[in-house]
Parts: sequence; C-alpha cells; structure tokens
Amino acid sequence: MGMRTRMREWCGAAMLCLLVCAPAAMAAESGTMLKADELKAEPFRDAKTVKTLAKGDKVDILSKQGGWFKVKAGKSGGWVRMLSVRKGTAAKAGSGASGLLDMASGRSGTGKVVATTGIRGLNEEELRTAQFNEKEIALAESYAVNKADAKKFAAQGKLAARPFDYLPEPK
Repeated sequence: MGMRTRMREWCGAAMLCLLVCAPAAMAAESGTMLKADELKAEPFRDAKTVKTLAKGDKVDILSKQGGWFKVKAGKSGGWVRMLSVRKGTAAKAGSGASGLLDMASGRSGTGKVVATTGIRGLNEEELRTAQFNEKEIALAESYAVNKADAKKFAAQGKLAARPFDYLPEPK
C-alpha cells in the first residue's frame, strides 16, 4: 500500500471521527428558567419577543453573547437574559431572600460561588475598542444630586426614609 493510500485512509478516518464526535462536543447545555422572562429574537431588551418563558421551563443553552444566552425552548429559539437562567438541572428552588440571593450571586446550595455574571456583560472586543466619551461622562455626572435635593424629591414622592451613606462631595 502506498503512502497516498494510507494518507487517504487516515484522512477518511479523521473525517469520520469529526462527524461522529463533533455533535457530542457541541451539544447544548441544559438550563432551567429561574423566573419568567421573554424569549427575544435578538440579544437586546427592545428586540421582538418570540414568546414568554415561565419559571421552571427547561431550555437548551446554545451560546452566550454579552449578558444573553441563545437558547432553544421547545420548538422556539431566541435570546434570554443570563440572569434568568440557571445552568444545569434545577436544584431545589430556594424561597424568599435565600432564593433571590442564590440567583443574584450565582451560589448553589453548597455556599460556593459557581458562576457570576455582570448585567452588561462586555466582551473582549467591546473592551478593546472602547473610547473615552466626554459627553457621556458629563451626562452621567449630571444625574448626581446632593442630600438636600434627594430629601426634597423623596418628600414630594412620599417615599420612606432609608439609611444611606452618601459619597463625599467632589473636590
């Protein structure tokens, strides 16, 4: 048998292995909805809603983009917020503050952090191409109020007082 024949056989075997092994390697990870949320056509808050998913619904997680998971839920596919999904099979659902803390912190029943996510979820490309925008900084700073203005606003809205440590005044 010649070198070319052996090379063709080896390449054929490698291709067969890729065809058989690749689907298993690319299998979707399962997840469970932690709360009801909208399945979106695109990974944006204002994107078209495909359908509403209920708490406890099973989803297959296909990929991640920013703070969103691309999922398949039954026959529908789309994007859902990462914080609405628990990866893996559903453990006993927490109740009250404990359940909220588990969802927000990414802690499982063991008390160890197993996952954390940011609300925005900036990816590496967004961080690399980020640029300073003086206009946006000024806009963000324009939202700051002093303690007296905050108290006046709260009184007008009949809001209850809560203790809060204010940041020191800028120099």
